[in-house]
Amino acid sequence: MEKIREIDEQYMRQALSLARMGYGAVEPNPMVGCVIVRDGVVVGRGFHRKFGGDHAEIDALREAGDKADGATCYVTLEPCSHYGKTPPCTSALIRAKLVRIVVAMEDPFPKVHGNGINELRAAGIEVEVGLLENEARQLNATYLLRVNQSRPLITAKWAMSLDGKIATRTGAGKWISCERSREIVQDLRKRSSAIMIGIGTVLADDPLLTVRNIEKMKHHPLRVVLDSQLKLPLNSKLVQTSEKTPLMLVVSEAAAAEHTPQVEQLENAGVKLLRYQSENGEQHPPMEWVLEQLFEQYNIGKLLVEGGANVLGKLFDANLIDEVHVFIATKLLGGERAKSPIAGIGIEQMQNALRLENPKIEIIEKDIYVHGSVVR
Repeated sequence: MEKIREIDEQYMRQALSLARMGYGAVEPNPMVGCVIVRDGVVVGRGFHRKFGGDHAEIDALREAGDKADGATCYVTLEPCSHYGKTPPCTSALIRAKLVRIVVAMEDPFPKVHGNGINELRAAGIEVEVGLLENEARQLNATYLLRVNQSRPLITAKWAMSLDGKIATRTGAGKWISCERSREIVQDLRKRSSAIMIGIGTVLADDPLLTVRNIEKMKHHPLRVVLDSQLKLPLNSKLVQTSEKTPLMLVVSEAAAAEHTPQVEQLENAGVKLLRYQSENGEQHPPMEWVLEQLFEQYNIGKLLVEGGANVLGKLFDANLIDEVHVFIATKLLGGERAKSPIAGIGIEQMQNALRLENPKIEIIEKDIYVHGSVVR
């Protein structure tokens, strides 16, 4: 049995690797990979290549042809059993006369959940579920949040000194991390639907929040600035690049009404404004509302939050951070007034601290890079 499981894991890992090849092209669908094996030989490989295109199972069956008869199929997500943009995969798998199907995880999408597995079993096919399920869940964490919680996956990123400061006591923060660490941040941006920061970070650093080699990308992540009082300077790098690179400001209705000429100038420059109704003198937009708007109106599935401390603090206090990427420079800044990366209320007891699940720790030149998913 151990040998069989070892072989099964080998093929499922191949399917997971294939699934990753659909990254950036299948959203809001999940990434799915499929491997078909007959008599110890891989006869079909497939993955979901683009949104609206054939699913992984169909892609693999096309390559396998008649060799799928009597074979075993390894697939990273439960096969669909309903008509959507494509016909149900279960019907194709049954017609191909597969004898065994190994599924990494069930699909939580209501039209599929459990139905695909039940239909395959009813047709006499042996179905096993749960092999490398954790890996499959990590692969499609964004999709799972979309289906289960209707919100984006939130990745928190910051760079800090060895003593936990994101800037000096005067607010100087460039550059704490090394060039190689900043290249990794570029990769994080490329893998995100949107990048969000607070107006304090804009005023302190005047960032671009752009992705290098943008001409090679199909779209640039939406840049989002939480700017309740409409303090964004018209000559900022963000505004100056807003015609080519999308920019959105989250502002209060009161501030927008008070600064009508500035609003017109911003909108003429290509800036989108997302207005909210402030209540009880609230200085910042409700974070849950912002996430809801980004998800429902702009189809944001993965949100990278690059600060500042107040924004990250609100997300932390609301338990909305899903992943963390921290670059620790081997520098000491000192100073009671020097900011730490996460503000907000914070926790009271050490046992309530958020922890990372199986964090990875890497040395990047002179920086220490820690990243992982938050334990729920």
